[in-house]
Amino acid sequence: MSAEPMKLAFTDAHPAPPGMIPPQPLTYTRVTRPGGDQEAMIRQYLPLVRRIAWHVHGSMSTIVDIEDLVQIGLVALVEAVGQAAEQGAQFRAYLQTRLRGAMIDELRRQATTTRGAMRRRRQYQAAIATLTARTGRTPGEAALATELGVSVDKLRADYETADAVRFESMDDVYADDLPWFADDTPDAFEQLAESDLRDALIAAIGALPEREAQVVQLYYVEELNLEEIGQVLGVGSARVCQIKAAAHAKLKKALARKI
Repeated sequence: MSAEPMKLAFTDAHPAPPGMIPPQPLTYTRVTRPGGDQEAMIRQYLPLVRRIAWHVHGSMSTIVDIEDLVQIGLVALVEAVGQAAEQGAQFRAYLQTRLRGAMIDELRRQATTTRGAMRRRRQYQAAIATLTARTGRTPGEAALATELGVSVDKLRADYETADAVRFESMDDVYADDLPWFADDTPDAFEQLAESDLRDALIAAIGALPEREAQVVQLYYVEELNLEEIGQVLGVGSARVCQIKAAAHAKLKKALARKI
């Protein structure tokens, strides 16, 4: 490419006035992009978020996983960074209060026990720790009741059952082969087959002679024994047994044709 057009462009150019020329050579400085200071502050206070999360998790409750508390703290940190300019030198103290408050609020939202139950739970755990350290073995109910100043019955009713309910993810505990999730309801094909079989049985019973149908009715529906059926029909129990056997044979043959 020829440089001739560029030379022609500056043919009529004049030197710049002395006042427009800077006394110092031009230098370049890095420009901080918007939000850069906030990102740096977030990275700076990440260890504080984890430290407070572990403190809350260990001292108050294990209902919420530690990583969930960290996520809650991160959200509170991002929201609090916007107030850094207003808080000034007190920002760290403000942030600690904000993080702890957000985590405790989440624990309260997910709490499944009353404050009294949580207090009894802490007392129960403290009594176990005290007696274990004192005796070197796990304490029994009688020792725990004495330590807490309650009866064994009250210990069982109010203290041992004070643990909070834990919720597990269905995805973590579900499996097709576990008995808790087994479904004993017959599928559509089984229900259809059962319906056809029932209809065939009703039709076969309806085709029985009157006395045989009556014996089947008294035996299976009214749940009378052979002797009681004989008293109703005015025959002996042996005769009732013969009638019942004949009815069974006919019903079996009728159902075999349907199946």
